Amino acid sequence: MSSADQPFIDPSEIKLEASVVQRYKNRSEAFWAGIRDAAGAPAMVLFAGMVGFGAMGKTSGMDAWFTTATSFFMFALPGQVVLLEMAITGSSVIAIALAVTLTSSRFITMTVTLFPQFHEKDRNRGLYASVHLLAMTAWAISMREFQTIEAKHRSSYFIGLGLLCWIISIPGTILGYLLAGVVPPYVTLGLVFINPLFFLLTFAEVKPWINRIAIGLGFILGPFFFLLDRDTSLLTTGLVGGTIAYVFDRKVLRKRAGVIS
Repeated sequence: MSSADQPFIDPSEIKLEASVVQRYKNRSEAFWAGIRDAAGAPAMVLFAGMVGFGAMGKTSGMDAWFTTATSFFMFALPGQVVLLEMAITGSSVIAIALAVTLTSSRFITMTVTLFPQFHEKDRNRGLYASVHLLAMTAWAISMREFQTIEAKHRSSYFIGLGLLCWIISIPGTILGYLLAGVVPPYVTLGLVFINPLFFLLTFAEVKPWINRIAIGLGFILGPFFFLLDRDTSLLTTGLVGGTIAYVFDRKVLRKRAGVIS
C-alpha cells in the first residue's frame, strides 16, 4: 500500500499502552505536571538565554521597556535578536517585519506537528492564545512526552509547560538588562546560545531516526553554507538538511520498517 492509499489517522485518536493511559487523572493534574517539568532545566536554560538577550539590549543602546516588551509579546529569542540587530542598523519597519517573519517560519512546522496531537475538543479558537506559548523548548519536550500522555490531557500539559517558560522570560530579560556591564560581555552573550543547545539535546531524545539524521546533516552542512552566504546559511541548511532527511526517511527507513511498499 502506498502512502497515498493509507487512511488518515488522527494523532489524538492513537491509543496509548494501558500502563500510561491514566498518567494524569484530570486536566488540572496534567497542567501542574507541565509546570513541574518546566520548572527544572527548561526554565533555567530559557532564563539564562533571556538574561543574555537583556544584556544585549542594553549594550546595544535599547530602552529597557522595548527590550522587555519583545520577550513579552514575541517570546522567540532568534526573532528578538534579529529585531534588535536590524533596529540598531536603522533598517526600515517593513524590512524588520519580513526578517522576523522569515526567522519565525519554523513555528509553522512546529505548529502542524504538535497541535494535531491535541484532543479534538481542544482544537478550537483557544489555540490562537495557546500558540503564543509555543517555543523550541516547549515543543521538543511536548513532542517527547505526548507519547505517554492521553490525548485529552495533552493541551493542559502543554499550557502548563509553555506558560512557565513564557513567564520566566520576562524577569530574565530585566535581570540581563540590569546586569549588563557588570559581567564580561562574552559571558552574557554566550547565555543566548544555551537555549538552542538545550533544545538540540532535548530534540535528540525524540525516537525517530529522521530527527537525528537532520541534526547530523545540520552540523555538516551548516559551516559549508555559512562560507557560501552567511546571511542565508541557517535557512539554507535547514531546508537542504531537512529535505534530505525527509527523503531518506521515506525512501529507506520506512521501507525497511514495512510502512511504505
